[in-house]
Amino acid sequence: MSSPKSFSGEARKQNGSRKRKRPDSQDSDLNGKARSKAVCVSPREPAILFAPDLTISSPEEQVPDNLEPISLQDAKDGKATRPIRVYADGVYDVYHFGHARALMQAKQAFPTEVYLMVGVSNDDLTHKYKGFTVMTEDERYESLRHCRYVDEVICDAPWEVTPDFIELHKIDFVAHDDLPYKSAGADDIYKQVKAMGKFVATQRTEGISTSDLIARVVKDYDVYVRRNLARGYTAKELNVSFIKLTFPCNLIC
Repeated sequence: MSSPKSFSGEARKQNGSRKRKRPDSQDSDLNGKARSKAVCVSPREPAILFAPDLTISSPEEQVPDNLEPISLQDAKDGKATRPIRVYADGVYDVYHFGHARALMQAKQAFPTEVYLMVGVSNDDLTHKYKGFTVMTEDERYESLRHCRYVDEVICDAPWEVTPDFIELHKIDFVAHDDLPYKSAGADDIYKQVKAMGKFVATQRTEGISTSDLIARVVKDYDVYVRRNLARGYTAKELNVSFIKLTFPCNLIC
């Protein structure tokens, strides 16, 4: 079984991590409005993909078993002497900016460097506990790999984070919104992590969710059926019966 990577500061520079100039007093005008400035962002490879059936042959790429523990208070105080390993998990179906903002919070949870691992549940587990998805597991994995905040994507993530899983991936803290997550017969699947003192709360973005986006499509079902028919999809591909195309052009163009 493979083990996730851990990068030093120098290795991250060589790996293409982003460096942004912090704003100063010259970045705004007298009224406090931000000036338009070009910011160069160095290119970066997609996040590492960790799958149970993958192996890493090079021992230098494996995470040491004797990582020094980091307490939550020390992490908050900026006293960590190595990258803090933060884990966030979810389904991430129809990936949207609400997901990205949650991952940004996880990445910026502490004042020192954070190595962000994102666990994504597979289709079987997701369909069992949450319902059918729009995107396949492979599509969801790949979407997360291209998020700028993510260092590593863990495939086939468990529905509930266990001490064994934390030990396997050398996780320091788990990030998620603080609301109790009732699922799989549990009142809160993060209860055990919270009791261990390894939980970091993030905030949900109001007004956007996968369910909201699906609801928009369902609400205007006829509009989107006619839109896709006009763009070349067949009724068979859309699993619909014959529809007379009399909808206004501006709604399908």
